[in-house]
Amino acid sequence: MKLPIAVAVSLPALVLAISHLSRGGTPVVSSALAAEPGGSSRRLDIQRNGSQPSSKGPAANFTGSVRVDPLFQPNAPARASGAYVTFEPGARTAWHTHPLGQTLIVTAGLGRVQLWGSAMEEIRPGDVVRIPPGQKHWHGASPETAMTHIAIQEVLDGKNVEWMEKVTDAQYGSRP
Repeated sequence: MKLPIAVAVSLPALVLAISHLSRGGTPVVSSALAAEPGGSSRRLDIQRNGSQPSSKGPAANFTGSVRVDPLFQPNAPARASGAYVTFEPGARTAWHTHPLGQTLIVTAGLGRVQLWGSAMEEIRPGDVVRIPPGQKHWHGASPETAMTHIAIQEVLDGKNVEWMEKVTDAQYGSRP
């Protein structure tokens, strides 16, 4: 009896992996954890490093060289997404807002962040920055040092960001 149960639990994960590979994708690891009432199962999904392509931060929304490495997208009912973002020295976002706010976790380098109408702040590895919903802000690297952070934000009505005007050199160049 144990063999048919093991096959029944493993078969869906195998079919998913084969299907994904046949479309040219990098496998997403998925394993059944437990059977739910009604026959459905919970799954552990692992998005493997390197399975999503990096992209350049678009010039319309960023100044300087920025690389965005997606980490995860919303998976209903969840609505959070995350990315690993690297800013070269002097690079920064344009002014923008997030309908449900944003959390930044600085992982490397030296950066800057500013809310509209407030003083600029330096941010360093280990700092966690919480930007309130709807607050106009920008963030990026310092003039001399690159900065990397994990950015987490939520989608509301199909949108997680509203981009605005670019941060001027005078706004960026002011002392924190």
